[in-house]
Amino acid sequence: MTTALQTFGRGLADAVFPPVCVDCGGLVEGGPLRHVCARCAPLISRVTPPHCATCGHPFYGEVGSAQQCEHCAVLEPAYREGRTVVLLKGPARALIHELKYHRGLHVLADIATLAGEAEHVMELVRGAVLVPVPLHPRKERQRGFNQAALIAGVLARSAGGGTCVVPLLRRVTPTVSQTHFDRATRRENLKNAFAIARGAAPNPSQHYVLIDDVFTTGSTLNACARELRRVGCLNLDVVTFGHG
Repeated sequence: MTTALQTFGRGLADAVFPPVCVDCGGLVEGGPLRHVCARCAPLISRVTPPHCATCGHPFYGEVGSAQQCEHCAVLEPAYREGRTVVLLKGPARALIHELKYHRGLHVLADIATLAGEAEHVMELVRGAVLVPVPLHPRKERQRGFNQAALIAGVLARSAGGGTCVVPLLRRVTPTVSQTHFDRATRRENLKNAFAIARGAAPNPSQHYVLIDDVFTTGSTLNACARELRRVGCLNLDVVTFGHG
């Protein structure tokens, strides 16, 4: 009954306030995504195997025995494997920008839909403890939420099977945005930026999956992974919504 009422309520709301595409601004009329129109939806680059074992970027053409893409060859990951849902361009980038910079929590429904369709991601997170990459408390207060924690919650609900979210990490250094820095600078900026959350009790036998919104160079995720490994979390993987 609750689901039926929710569906009716959503349909009524859409009729009164038709949803607008986050990418082109046109009206969204039907389709599996509520905030990406039928014209823009095919432009979302969904990732499927084969892909880089470190960052999740898809391989194209002949793969051979390659496990890592050329961008990850010097990363030296402190985790086992990384996977991602989409490439962060076009409508997918618009979804993340709407969430992060416009407080568009409504787009989480579309992020959930896309993640739920990515079976290679679902199989990695199912039954695992999902650990969001933390924001510094000051940054989280400014934004009003941690987008990685919201995406972790979406993944946990989509995966089911005992999947849960546990904030094992805290950010102790308020680093500036890493967007325009190269990998070496990012790594230097992130030294000692993360620590285990107060009162957290990691279980070395548990499967942990670090969650972030975007994989760029992997420096932030790797810094988090090194801190988790330091306390014995060796069964550790990484999942991001987007790669870009």
